[in-house]
Amino acid sequence: MQPTHGYRADLPTTLLSVAQVRQHERDAIAQLGDDFVLMRRAAKAAWDTVCDYWPKPGCMAVMLGAGNNAGDGLLLAILAQQGGWQVVCYDVLTSTQSPACYQRARQEAMAAGVVIEPWEGRLVGDVDLLVDGLLGIGLDRELSPSLVAAIDTMNAHAVPVLALDIATGLCADRGIVLGASVQATVTVTFLALKRGLFTAEGPDVSGHIHCAPLTCAQWLPTATIADDVCQRISANLHHRPAEVLPKRRGNGHKGMYGHALVVGGDHGMGGAVLLAAEACARSGAGRTRCATRAAHVAPLLQRCPEVMVHEVVSGLALQALLPSVTAIACGPGLGLGSWSELLLQIALQTDLPLVLDADALTMLSSPSWQQTFVQREVILTPHPGEAARLLGVSTHDIQQDRFAAASALSQRYQAVVVLKGQGTLIASPEGRLALCSDGNAGMSSAGMGDVLTGVIVAALAQGLDAWRAACVGVCAHSHAADVAAQQGMRGMLASDVVGQLRGVIN
Repeated sequence: MQPTHGYRADLPTTLLSVAQVRQHERDAIAQLGDDFVLMRRAAKAAWDTVCDYWPKPGCMAVMLGAGNNAGDGLLLAILAQQGGWQVVCYDVLTSTQSPACYQRARQEAMAAGVVIEPWEGRLVGDVDLLVDGLLGIGLDRELSPSLVAAIDTMNAHAVPVLALDIATGLCADRGIVLGASVQATVTVTFLALKRGLFTAEGPDVSGHIHCAPLTCAQWLPTATIADDVCQRISANLHHRPAEVLPKRRGNGHKGMYGHALVVGGDHGMGGAVLLAAEACARSGAGRTRCATRAAHVAPLLQRCPEVMVHEVVSGLALQALLPSVTAIACGPGLGLGSWSELLLQIALQTDLPLVLDADALTMLSSPSWQQTFVQREVILTPHPGEAARLLGVSTHDIQQDRFAAASALSQRYQAVVVLKGQGTLIASPEGRLALCSDGNAGMSSAGMGDVLTGVIVAALAQGLDAWRAACVGVCAHSHAADVAAQQGMRGMLASDVVGQLRGVIN
């Protein structure tokens, strides 16, 4: 009785914070005229999900808190019992001040003959499906030891788990686990998608995600929250590379599709600049140059003879390559020595669109290098460790609130920021925020960031502005990784992703 499919392709493209969801909930109640109607619809959506994933009735155990999330679980229990399931509900949390909707749902469940028992630390009898109705989206602090113990008991059972709205223990705003989390097989989330479902630890504990709007109309932002929404982007949604990148004309030539320069590859790090340059060429740049150490020229030409590779030993040698260049990427394998500093200085002095990655970001984070990029098309592509150095905080701080970190970086450096990681985020100085829901765990291997740099600089070279180049680059890169992962995530190499780029961008 395992799920056979997910719903990600059908999900909305807007991700909301908890405050925004609360506003949306108030709007929905005003529209429906009764908050209990909303609870009934949530229960029906959960029941539909059960029927979709687990159509054969069995034994269902519903874990109850003491709020409206538990009310959803109680009304689901009634529907499941009517549908042929053997149902038992466990009171894991109790309160004398439970919401009125919960009290009403409990009365209806008892009247319908649903069994409700106190939680004594173990599940009684055989269970085929667990329902997490413990806590909703309001969790903002570490769980109590007793709740952690109940979650551990749930996770120890090798049966599917349906989470109502969000897996208990997962922060709906930040995607972090607050002490422990239910490991959901399926999450049916209500009203709108929550930000935390798609970044940091959210995808790891949420399983397949289904969104039930519960209202007749799709969500539209109200005036109080319209300026602070995060858009979910994907290569299969509004950022299809073939539709965003310039169209190819039969009467065209290579000079019409951009001239990218990739700078990097200090001693012993030629692979990084090689991957970036090859990814750039595979992502549609009309011409790709590479400025690197002499030792890397021959291997790069052997691997990708279409790239024009140059040995550079001085600033003058790099400047000589710039007149026809339309975008620069600096950082892959750049190193931190005097040669590296010289090349970065030249890249920063130009007014060309620029991607800064890896060692270039490490240097930028030092006081003597820090600067802003007002009125220039610049994209920074840090992983969490690099982001921490750029903001002067710890990596833990970055991962505790990736949304805030991406926005802070963008504001501080006045550049578009791509904060890499699960649920890669793109932030602009104007306050725009996007999250890419493509990608997979196989991308946790060396060179993936170098490939991303190459894809993004190719988009910049072809004339896209920094925001569009970052979005289409992240989506194309993640989607190529998803294609490559069809052969398995373990052992997936950055080169495997490069090999899929051509199919993804066309």
